[in-house]
Amino acid sequence: MPDERPTLTLAHSPDPDDAFMWWPITGKVAPGSVALGDGTPPDLPVLAPPVLDTGRFRFRAVPADIEALNRRAIGVADLDVTALSFRAYPEAAGRYALTACGSSFGEGFGPRIVCRKDQARDRVKIGCEGCLKPPHVRIAVPGVKTTAFLMLGLVLGPEAMGARGRFIELPFDRVIPAVASGRADAGLVIHEGQLLFEQAGLRLVLDVGAWWKERTGLPLPLGGNALRRDLDDRFGAGTRREVGATLHRSIEHALAHRDESIDYAIGFALANARTSGGVAPDRERVDRYVSMYVNRWTLDMGGAGREAVRRLLEEGARAGLCPDPGPIDVVSA
Repeated sequence: MPDERPTLTLAHSPDPDDAFMWWPITGKVAPGSVALGDGTPPDLPVLAPPVLDTGRFRFRAVPADIEALNRRAIGVADLDVTALSFRAYPEAAGRYALTACGSSFGEGFGPRIVCRKDQARDRVKIGCEGCLKPPHVRIAVPGVKTTAFLMLGLVLGPEAMGARGRFIELPFDRVIPAVASGRADAGLVIHEGQLLFEQAGLRLVLDVGAWWKERTGLPLPLGGNALRRDLDDRFGAGTRREVGATLHRSIEHALAHRDESIDYAIGFALANARTSGGVAPDRERVDRYVSMYVNRWTLDMGGAGREAVRRLLEEGARAGLCPDPGPIDVVSA
């Protein structure tokens, strides 16, 4: 018989750590990402069904570029469950609440600013982060609504962010190729690219997560998971907490079946590399990347995680880099 339960969209970045977390409740889908237009996101072929009982709801995976998800959450806000950058939360908070689980925090590490190792023929010579401040320096970034871009602004100072035309916005998996080819003088690298840039002939200028830790002593909140606030109105009181509990069980199952989860996640890393023409990671690097961002904060950000989110967004707001977030509303399982 057909499954007539309501279907909730579960949108996530097509990077390995998000794929790792959600397959137990969405099933395994063909690796890659979908283009988010104005209409309903397309269905992806389901290669294997969910392994967990998801109660009265079905969950449909919608893997898409994180900046596209940020803009979708801020704009039409039609995805039931979505990944989003914490930088985007203040603009999406009217229709979304964060979940306690599913977040990515970097404990002394995070997005990386990179440039080419061989700068002999480059028009701009980059030795440190200070070299990135002049307005003629072209920097490839994974989107201006990402937490990585907010951190770039905190590192360089808001006065260095005014010449917006010098920032080349690209899907996250196109940043490394843009720097390697000379299209950009430097790049802001997120997701698995944090472990792959050296293979493309690039070198580290600054790890913004390490900069944040040294400055504040806090982990760096990068990406969160959010639920539409109207779920309780649509499906009854307590629905948001119910869905949050299902998400938590998915992460627990993925961690308990790590080898199978990595096998699935590596397909997304390889698909990203094929699409961008970038460096393909091996299993060891994918495993190491997942270990970096599926950690104790992912199961439950807790009070310390909320405080880190609040501090990040308040500093961003003071610098004029994002709106004031107001209260940080988190749904616990």
